[in-house]
Amino acid sequence: MKPKLIRITTVPISMDKLLYGQLSYMSDYYDITAISSDETYLKKVGEREGVATHAIEMSREITPIKDLLALIALVRLLKREKPLIVHSHTPKAGIVGMLAAKIAKVPFRLHTVAGMPLMEATGVKRKILNRVERLTYACATHVYPNSLGLKDIIVEMKFCNPQKLKVLGNGSSNGINTHYFDPEQISTSQTEDLRKQHNIADSDFVFVFVGRLVKDKGINELVIAFEQVQKFHAHAKLLLVGHYENELDPLFPKTLALIYQNASIISVGFQTDVRPYLKLSNILVFPSYREGFPNVVMQAGAMGLPCIVTNINGCNEIITEGVNGTIIPVKNKMELKIKMQLYIENPELYLSQRTNARLQITSRYDQKVIWEAIHQEYCSLT
Repeated sequence: MKPKLIRITTVPISMDKLLYGQLSYMSDYYDITAISSDETYLKKVGEREGVATHAIEMSREITPIKDLLALIALVRLLKREKPLIVHSHTPKAGIVGMLAAKIAKVPFRLHTVAGMPLMEATGVKRKILNRVERLTYACATHVYPNSLGLKDIIVEMKFCNPQKLKVLGNGSSNGINTHYFDPEQISTSQTEDLRKQHNIADSDFVFVFVGRLVKDKGINELVIAFEQVQKFHAHAKLLLVGHYENELDPLFPKTLALIYQNASIISVGFQTDVRPYLKLSNILVFPSYREGFPNVVMQAGAMGLPCIVTNINGCNEIITEGVNGTIIPVKNKMELKIKMQLYIENPELYLSQRTNARLQITSRYDQKVIWEAIHQEYCSLT
């Protein structure tokens, strides 16, 4: 019989998008159950990956009563299933999963850290989140930051014994399917249709952002910087691919007004396939305040785009300054504007980095390399 492995995320979109294909790969070696919220969505992910699922409702917000109910349900499940390994991702799944696994005496309790929301929290909320993070790591037997920078932050904050920490491979939780994220997979007709639909000319220089349209992703700074760039370069366009989160992390009203009023800022909402939008673009702009190991920067690089990123963990490991993009300070809209203009005004710089972009990703972050590193880690533990 295969050993039992349970993988947990707070919401199934994380299982779906951030761990795409990984559960299917691991199912050759383990009897896997995927646990997350939203039973309907989770079942679809399980069917695609070929693994069992079990829905337990969890919230991304601080909800003590719901969290306690989730903890009780998960403890009961783990005592019944007796898995060899429980592996959690995302903060709420981490605390619920690791605490339940500790109570149920699961031998190997693994938690992957892919960014910490507490980095932007203050006051009482920050104190609560710090304690939750420490408790999560205390209950885990092994903790896997998905970037070297994130590991350094955890050590600096003294969240856990450094001996528990390990970065697998070159970082990332799932790597990139470099065959799927290949510009050759997207036809010219697809991009031409999108250009016509959104009134983007071949001569336009397109900056693209992919992700949640929230404050923590630097969208307020990006929109202001773009407005300044546009004054000098009328052919510049800003393409926003993603959804708003008006309850959890809303943009400034001024930012929303600029997005709606400026015809050169094109907001297309959430897209299940971002590749056509990346292919028609020139540069990915990703001015996030905090990340674990951002998939979108790897995706854009694999599609041949140089990237403007902030100097935060993950981003500053994927991007090598002057080779496949550039790195700017966090929350610095002036520096962001300067770099955006630099790429428009220096085509040789842009083209040289575009040439390097894909190789920088395929050589370091191909998906199967990451999956095998995780599998080998499981083997070494058990």
